[in-house]
Amino acid sequence: MMRLFPSLSALLLMFWPGFLLAQSPFENGWQLDQTASNITYMSIKKGHVAETNSFATVNGQISEDGTAVLTIALDSVDTKVDLRNVRMRFLFFETFLHPQAIVTTHLDAEVLSDLASLRRKEITLPFSLSLHGVKAELSAPVIVSLLSNDRINVATVKPIPILMKDFGFEPGRVKLEEAAGVTITPLAIVSLNLTFDRTTPGSAPALADPVVTASTAMETEGNFDRTACVGRFEILSRTGSINFAPAAAKLEASSTAMLDTLYDVVSRCPDLVIEIGGHTDSFGKAGPNLRLSERRANAVSEYLQGKGIPAERMNVAGYGETKPLVPNNTAQNRAKNRRIEFSVVN
Repeated sequence: MMRLFPSLSALLLMFWPGFLLAQSPFENGWQLDQTASNITYMSIKKGHVAETNSFATVNGQISEDGTAVLTIALDSVDTKVDLRNVRMRFLFFETFLHPQAIVTTHLDAEVLSDLASLRRKEITLPFSLSLHGVKAELSAPVIVSLLSNDRINVATVKPIPILMKDFGFEPGRVKLEEAAGVTITPLAIVSLNLTFDRTTPGSAPALADPVVTASTAMETEGNFDRTACVGRFEILSRTGSINFAPAAAKLEASSTAMLDTLYDVVSRCPDLVIEIGGHTDSFGKAGPNLRLSERRANAVSEYLQGKGIPAERMNVAGYGETKPLVPNNTAQNRAKNRRIEFSVVN
């Protein structure tokens, strides 16, 4: 006898939208819900003190073919302490050179074809991480959860360990240790909890405008108070990113990004006069070193004047080899002593 009514499963197949009936589970693409997503990392200092920080601004999308791109604004690192944020930006992440971290991966539609029935599935996800000028191929187990036909969540099953040396962060770690006076374990542990919404049918997924929350550390506008200015100049003095040709006062092109960051800080401390101090190592004679240090400090002042900072807001001083940070007994130490320092005069 012919069956007059379809089975319950057939009815579900007829009316279940999106993931089950669409040609692809990524139909129309998916956009990251920034307010419902977070990326955190944990670091260890003093051998046993764990600190968990996050990033306030993250963008992401999944295209119709399953290609996923996640862009993390490293300037938005959020430690809940202003000057700690600044240290992380300038000394560790060097965001004036590497402003973003980018994660790319491909989600396999076939692997996720049963997500509509399972609702939650663990998969091992290979991905590329571009961070601090280094690109690495990694993988991690993640849980993909179908919250609704138009909303999914992707979360790490366990934190992802990132060795600092693999991404060139060892010099930055040392700078942080010296600035904060603590030891830092050369390992970070990263966790992701990402929620995506299906893009409006018929429109292609695109990166959304960054959501800037109250906790963001990006400082897109506004002047700093005196305490913030003093702290920033002290931190900028530690970057070691203003470089000159050997035995000369010609700024190297690699210094431009740092100098532009310096200009931004100086321009946002409009009531303060700063000192630009030049320092050398002890190689060579004291007299020429003194003159070289002053010429180098002048080169920085001239660059800032070219950007619009009035000359009367800057005092230039050359100290030569008279104020070493460390003994001039190794090439590494001599490099530390060759520096430009900034401080507030009044």
